[in-house]
Amino acid sequence: MQTFLVKSWYLLTHRAFLTIVLIINFFGTIYGYYWYKGQLAVTEPIFYIFVPDSPTASLFFCFAIVGWLLGKHFKLMEVLALITLVKYGLWAVVMNLLTLVEMGSLSADGWMLVFSHFMMAVQAILYIPKYAFGFGHVVIGAIWTLHNDVIDYVFGQMPIYRVITLYADKIGYFTFWLSIACIALAYVVYSKRKHLQT
Repeated sequence: MQTFLVKSWYLLTHRAFLTIVLIINFFGTIYGYYWYKGQLAVTEPIFYIFVPDSPTASLFFCFAIVGWLLGKHFKLMEVLALITLVKYGLWAVVMNLLTLVEMGSLSADGWMLVFSHFMMAVQAILYIPKYAFGFGHVVIGAIWTLHNDVIDYVFGQMPIYRVITLYADKIGYFTFWLSIACIALAYVVYSKRKHLQT
């Protein structure tokens, strides 16, 4: 088992594999921003940065990978990637499954979103040993994440899903606690690394 984990980590952190992951996330980010084009067209410019949640999460991860390839740690990008990839990855899975329950079916695009967003969360978890962010970075990541929730559910900038319109208050409540859980995850990652270093 230990040999398998060592070999798996070697593969995950190999420059060639990291480059492939970067390319996948880069094109996924571009597609994600394109997917939001309709909503952005009717969004006030002041809210632009807060609307495309998932592609911004994968953009953070792109910056983190670039740092690793350069032998550096862009620590704020790392913590933002961890928190937002897990949060919006799981959020989109839940929203699409809720759509399946509500509508009785899910389109091919919907199932693609379930798979791709689940993998967003998985990749963030897989690279936990690679992160090097500090407590201050966790605090900034928490502020960004919770502020984004306020923009989404107080100012009405959440992604456009029919099911969200029906259950906006409950989904907003779920999203808040999902944010808290992801922030807590980042804090645990920071705490364990700090413990190992002392």
